[in-house]
Amino acid sequence: MSLLTNVMDHSLDAGYAEAAERKKAEGGGGLPKTLRAKLGLAAGLVLAALVVTVGAAQARVAAPAVAKEREELIDRIEEETSAADKLEESIEKLRGDVSARQREALEKNGDSDRSDLVGVLSGAVEVHGPGVKLVVDDAKDAGTGGDGQPRGTSGFSDTGRVRDRDMQRVVNGLWESGAEAISINGQRLTALSAIRAAGDAILVDNRPLVPPYTVLAVGDGEGLSSRFQDSADGFYLHALQENYGIRTAISVADDLKLPAAPSVIVRTAQPITEKETS
Repeated sequence: MSLLTNVMDHSLDAGYAEAAERKKAEGGGGLPKTLRAKLGLAAGLVLAALVVTVGAAQARVAAPAVAKEREELIDRIEEETSAADKLEESIEKLRGDVSARQREALEKNGDSDRSDLVGVLSGAVEVHGPGVKLVVDDAKDAGTGGDGQPRGTSGFSDTGRVRDRDMQRVVNGLWESGAEAISINGQRLTALSAIRAAGDAILVDNRPLVPPYTVLAVGDGEGLSSRFQDSADGFYLHALQENYGIRTAISVADDLKLPAAPSVIVRTAQPITEKETS
């Protein structure tokens, strides 16, 4: 206890006290005492102030130029967006014209009901009716697996991104469940359609799609939904949702409208008569 009492009563060691007194006597603490030291300090302060002032002036001069460039970029984006919207409207009109001409050509080739059925099944004409709306989206924390690769062909990996083969299975499952017409994000599928991948993007007939992927399938709404969810492809989609957080939502719709597929040429076979073979 005497040691603790001594430490508390004499908290400053005598050596430290002596060193502090010597430094004070030599003038080693506080502000500089000599003229040269004072001039050095003043020059340092002036230089620091000059650097700060020049930096502020340059920032003030560059600010209007940066703001002007930003405004120009915004204007260019708005102009390009407007041009893209006009082109999209023109494409829709041309698609409608092509669909009308294809429908007219089909009607000239034979029975109207048969021609309408061929047009619907081939994707050459737009369709509407009851069906199923299925939305598939990446997981909220989507990323690649530890090896940087998506799900392998032999199973799954730790990725929450929707892949092209996932959409292939979804579409094939809907066809097998009785869908009469299918579109993905407004892109009508036909017998010639291909769902592929380019990097992380999903392509439908070489057109890139962005998530969420909205799949519309015309058919018997309640029956189509039930058959798909009970199918192997429906279980596959459920496994993606349970294990990797891929978000899905399926609902029955009373009236869906699917556009016609662009650049679809429908050809019908004609029977060969006996006269033509002789």
